[in-house]
Amino acid sequence: MTSFKIKSYAKINLALNITGKVLKLHKIESIVCFIDLHDLIYVKLTNTKNHKISFEGKFSKNIGKKNTVSTLLKLLDQKKMLNNRKFRIKIIKNIPQQSGMGGGSMNASSLINFFILKKIIKINKEELLKLTKSIGSDVVLGLNPINTILSSSGKIRKYKKQIQFHTLIVKPNFGCSTKYIYSKVKSFSKPQFNFSKKSMFNKSYLQNLNNDLELIALEKYPELKKIRLFLLTIPNIIFVRMSGSGSSFVAYFHSKKTCSIALKQFKRKFNSLWCIASKTI
Repeated sequence: MTSFKIKSYAKINLALNITGKVLKLHKIESIVCFIDLHDLIYVKLTNTKNHKISFEGKFSKNIGKKNTVSTLLKLLDQKKMLNNRKFRIKIIKNIPQQSGMGGGSMNASSLINFFILKKIIKINKEELLKLTKSIGSDVVLGLNPINTILSSSGKIRKYKKQIQFHTLIVKPNFGCSTKYIYSKVKSFSKPQFNFSKKSMFNKSYLQNLNNDLELIALEKYPELKKIRLFLLTIPNIIFVRMSGSGSSFVAYFHSKKTCSIALKQFKRKFNSLWCIASKTI
C-alpha cells in the first residue's frame, strides 16, 4: 500500500493580545505565520482493526496515547467519516513540545488537510470548524498554513503576502504550562486587529507589538529573561518575541547570513539549549 509523507509546519505568533474572557475561555487576537521547521507525518492505509499511531524523533518523548492525532481519528470514526478504514500514522517530531509553536495542533491540521485532499473524508465548512474546535483552539489556524490574522471576534483572515523573515528559534530545557500562563492573566489589551490588513505584516508595524503572555512567562521562569536579554544584544536583529504561551523565543532577521551568525553566537553562550535557524514560508 502507498505511504504518503506530509510536512506539518510550525506556527509562530508574531504578536498576541489577550482582549477579554468569556466564561473560562480567554479571547485572543494574534498575527501568525508559519516557518519551515516541520514535523514529518507518514500515512498508510492498514488492514488492522485499529489505527496505529507512533511518534519518533528528538521531541517524541512523553507523548501520551491520548493526543491530537488520536483525538482526530476517534472523532472521525465516531462520525463514520473514514468508512471503517484504518491508518498507520508515524510522526517524526522535530517541533519541540510545550514551545508555543503548536506542533500537536498542526499535526492534526495537516492530517485533516490530507484526508480532504485525498477525498478520504467529505466535510462542509461548518462541520470542519466544529471538528477543529473539538481537538484544540489552534487547529483551525493550520488548515491553510499561510500568514494569518486572528481577530478578537474569532474572525480569521489569510494573506499570501511574503514577509521573508529569517528566524532564530530558541527553547530552554523546559516547557511552559499553557494552563498556568493563562491563569495569571489579570488585565486585558484593547483589540488592535479587528480591521486586519496586509500592512500588519510589515516590519515597522510588528516591531511595536507584543505578546501579552510574555511578561507572565518571564516572571515565572528567570532563565527566559537571560535568553531574551542575550538575543536583544545580537547585531542586526529586528525584534525578539515569545511564541504563544512559550517557552520558545524567536529572534527575527532580514537575511540568512545575519541569522546564521546569531545562531553561532547563541550556541557559544547557551550550548546546552536547543536552537535552530529557520525562515518564514
